[in-house]
Amino acid sequence: MFQCPICEQNTSIPVGGASVLPQNLHLGFEVEVAGYMSKMTSNSDVACDQCAEGSSDPAVVFCCACHHFLCAFCLEYHKRNRMRSKHKIVGLDQEGARQLHTTMKPRDHYCSQPNHEDNELNFFCETCSLLLCLDCTRSFNKCHTVKEISTLAKTHQMEMTRALEEAKAVVTKLTGAIIENNRMIEQVEISNRNAFLAINQAFEILQQTLEERKMTLVSELEAISLSKTTALTLQKEQFEKMVGDIGHYTDMASQILQTHTDHEIVALGGLIPTELQATLKRVQTISLTPNQHSNISVSVKTDDLIRQLTKFGNIFDFYPSPSACTWMSTSVARVETRYHVKVQSKTSKGEEYPHGGVEVKGEMRSKTHNGAVVYGEVEDHRDGTYTITLTPQTAGPHQLLITMDGEHLQNCPNDLDVRHKHNYHTLCNAQQVIQCNTPICVAIHDNGDIYVGSYDDCIYVFDQTGQLKNTIGSSGMGDGQFSYPCGISIKGAVLYVADSGNHRVQKLTSSGKFLHKFGNKGSGQEQFNWPVGVIIDSFNKLIVSDHYNHRIQMFNENGGWLLTIDGKGSGNHSFQYPSGLALDPQGIINVAAEGSNTIKVFTKEGVYVRMYGDPKCSRGIAIDGEGYSLVSEYSGHCLSIYDPEGNKIHTVGNLNCPWGTALDPRDGSVFIADYGANTVLKYCVHI
Repeated sequence: MFQCPICEQNTSIPVGGASVLPQNLHLGFEVEVAGYMSKMTSNSDVACDQCAEGSSDPAVVFCCACHHFLCAFCLEYHKRNRMRSKHKIVGLDQEGARQLHTTMKPRDHYCSQPNHEDNELNFFCETCSLLLCLDCTRSFNKCHTVKEISTLAKTHQMEMTRALEEAKAVVTKLTGAIIENNRMIEQVEISNRNAFLAINQAFEILQQTLEERKMTLVSELEAISLSKTTALTLQKEQFEKMVGDIGHYTDMASQILQTHTDHEIVALGGLIPTELQATLKRVQTISLTPNQHSNISVSVKTDDLIRQLTKFGNIFDFYPSPSACTWMSTSVARVETRYHVKVQSKTSKGEEYPHGGVEVKGEMRSKTHNGAVVYGEVEDHRDGTYTITLTPQTAGPHQLLITMDGEHLQNCPNDLDVRHKHNYHTLCNAQQVIQCNTPICVAIHDNGDIYVGSYDDCIYVFDQTGQLKNTIGSSGMGDGQFSYPCGISIKGAVLYVADSGNHRVQKLTSSGKFLHKFGNKGSGQEQFNWPVGVIIDSFNKLIVSDHYNHRIQMFNENGGWLLTIDGKGSGNHSFQYPSGLALDPQGIINVAAEGSNTIKVFTKEGVYVRMYGDPKCSRGIAIDGEGYSLVSEYSGHCLSIYDPEGNKIHTVGNLNCPWGTALDPRDGSVFIADYGANTVLKYCVHI
């Protein structure tokens, strides 16, 4: 094996040795030219290449075509030869040597056929892969493909130029990839350091916690030991005093009996027995058993802790994949109104990525207005979710673009319709009235279908014209049956129902096929006492108002408990009989509580934020993309509208015990379940 000096590839030496290897023609020609130049510029005579051996005539010129040194005699013959008369002749001096590089051509540029030696090989037979001179082409097979060298050279030059450009582009990409790899190596080192620091910090906290717990236990031990010792010492001292008192009186009695006269015994005899008997009686009234037991037990069960510690912590070797990440937003935005996009990062396997720190960007690009771009503000929630907030300035068609680490998320770019702001002051008379018996709640599908929960223990489905197209469920306790379905929420092909009388939540398809249920009557986790409102957020988390338990519960989409917001107690955070629920554009939970006559606002973590409004027995609430709240007042017989700051801006009256309210996700139309009037009302919102 040897390495080629040109391409640097390792090559095996073929049979026949190195002499059969391909030669570098250019390098060989350069060596040949250098040899001629050396002879031309030397002070020694150069022999003529045409004269017979033994001739004494030195060469005087050099033929650049024949590659021959010629004497004066041969030069004359050369000039007289018709085929060679036009050959370039140079003198044997410095100037002649200089001209070799520009005038001399390699001999393999000339034909080797007899009588063709002075013909240049200007043609190429593609059939035979042979170079030809003009004379050869006249006698060559006419079926073969013969082309001029100059034409083929241009083609090959173009191909080589294209290959060079492609190579340059590939090298640019590879260089970028190398830079990215170096950056990634640095990031790995940074991640390693950060993870190492996090591990150290966690175990330092554990060590500190264990040490603090150890000191607490030792302090408790010392306190118990001291208490026992003190009590036993006091009891012992009491016993010792009694023994001393008894000894004192018995000694006195013995001495009196031995040394005193009868008169003295009579005089003192009554006193000594009395005191002694009193002491003896005191002994009888107390326990002579130690007032403390000696055992001090300690419960330090290390097995469970060790098992937990052996599983404590995890190292993750995965990263979110932009093509697998999901995002959620509405298809309509409003001018000069914050528009929110929720992003959930996921791995290539579709698993939720539980960490933040990934570069997420969002922009809104107008298809008109010279392609004006609005860049979003990104909030990293550090749990793998992100919120992008954009505020469009112009109405019309836009494109929404979301990237993660520079790569587009799935379904991006996505078309977005930006419209002018709503004007709720124009809400007066309903544009559509749908007759429906005892409507409780209402929800609007993306396709415009109207879902109405009724005290008939079913859900009516109307089309956009108000025609009944389906009835879901019936009265009962079975799967897909209802008892007062007071709350409904629909997202895509999934329908969630707050089955109030059965104290559960049911999950069905939008056509009514039963899928899942969870909950039963009670006050524990995943239990309800008359669930009324149900909504689903952008990350498929269910939020349910637990009416008579005075609380809000949050679940995953399959009913797994996540969080409870307890409304019992006093203070601004408390509420009674929660009913309607709605999420504002930031995902903040708004609670319409019948017994509180106000709207309470909480974060998705359950932290109290604020309250607003003074509705009378509010049972339904809906919030648009601009943050305007529409609250139905059951006892006030009206719909109150509040701006994003919580100020009441308009009231729609002449209602009869309105219950649920909803917004059409397509155009923002307002729907009200007017329970007392047995109708569902639709109000169109003008811009």
